Amino acid sequence: MKIAIIAITRNGAQLGTRLRNGFGSAELFVLQKYAGQAGKGALPFTGELHDLVGRLWSSAETKSYDGFVFIMATGIVVRLVAPHLEGKECDPAVVVMDDAGKFAISLLAGHLGGANELACRCAFLTGAREVITTATDANCLPSFDMLAKEQGWVIDDLARVKTLNALLLDGEEIAVVDPTERVRPYFHGMGKLSFHGNFVEALESPARGYLFVTNRRLPPQVQPERLLVLRPQNLVLGVGCNSGTAADEIEDVVCAHLKRLFLSLKSVRCVATAVAKRAEAGLLAFAEKWGIPLTFFESDQLNAVAVPSPPSGHALAAIGAIGVAEPAALLASGGGTLLLKKVKSGNVTLAIAETT
Repeated sequence: MKIAIIAITRNGAQLGTRLRNGFGSAELFVLQKYAGQAGKGALPFTGELHDLVGRLWSSAETKSYDGFVFIMATGIVVRLVAPHLEGKECDPAVVVMDDAGKFAISLLAGHLGGANELACRCAFLTGAREVITTATDANCLPSFDMLAKEQGWVIDDLARVKTLNALLLDGEEIAVVDPTERVRPYFHGMGKLSFHGNFVEALESPARGYLFVTNRRLPPQVQPERLLVLRPQNLVLGVGCNSGTAADEIEDVVCAHLKRLFLSLKSVRCVATAVAKRAEAGLLAFAEKWGIPLTFFESDQLNAVAVPSPPSGHALAAIGAIGVAEPAALLASGGGTLLLKKVKSGNVTLAIAETT
């Protein structure tokens, strides 16, 4: 987590130096006149504070900074960051400290952005008291957004997190379907959760809310208003394609087969293919559009995997591999299960594997 620390007082510059030294990967910005108190490595600034924040916040959008620690009054910080806020799923962590070092306040993006954790780190490094106001934390309860973050799951509809967390706080029953079996130990018996083997059983329960952990696409009639879907990243797309294949054609083939199998694109962990396709523009564009990592395998790696489909003469002649889609999917899934054996559609060959 790369942090930007901003201080505008003499004490703040000294406190910021302690934080910077403790974090190791932080940058400290101080007013020019207090640069001497901040020590070597501080980044002095002149001019308007809101200009500095605007510039640094733009860097945060490109992931240069994951969080901000402002050593100044909370009211100043609220006015500085308000014009830049977009949503809890993308805003960076914001922590505010007073320049006497008494409090470290988690102001923004407490869960998904990591501000609660950042406030605790600031408190530990400086001897301050962390101030955490998110309701689940204040009541010593786990939260569904933190569950998703810690497990690396995608939240299907972020607005539903608030609903489920509210039900948790109110002591209402929440029906859970979780084939990964990770929800139960995460909650440690806290909250009124009931666990069910399938969606129908859960929906027939007297629960007030529902949590489904699944890579499946759910039809609208199986999506009550108080349903939160968390998607584990456990699908791998094995893709082969002819040179020059357009991104739209790859997307059409992938989406058509995911829809047919009732699988969600949000659960795709990576696209796996041959090293020979490392510069394939259409494949790169498809992966970039959906934010899916690409994994490449050498032909000898692909040839070492036993696959159900017969060898591909085309792939063998082109890159020296007996196949691409199936062996790449199996390799990238760690020897998982093929949910879709190799299918060829136009210029695209596709296989889908699920990690175990």
